[in-house]
Amino acid sequence: MPTIEHLHSLKSEILDIFMTLEVSEHEQRKRKAAVRYLKARRGIEQRREKRQLAEEIAELPE
Repeated sequence: MPTIEHLHSLKSEILDIFMTLEVSEHEQRKRKAAVRYLKARRGIEQRREKRQLAEEIAELPE
């Protein structure tokens, strides 16, 4: 029959595994959010560049 110490040890191991998984999931969510932010930022910059280029082309004499 398992002793109390053994049960506490198992409980601690399970808690450690759970916490490791939580940290890993949190880091993965942060990385995905950073990628989404970067894509959005690049899209905004590209749109701004296209608009500026179109304005500059429109100003050129024909």
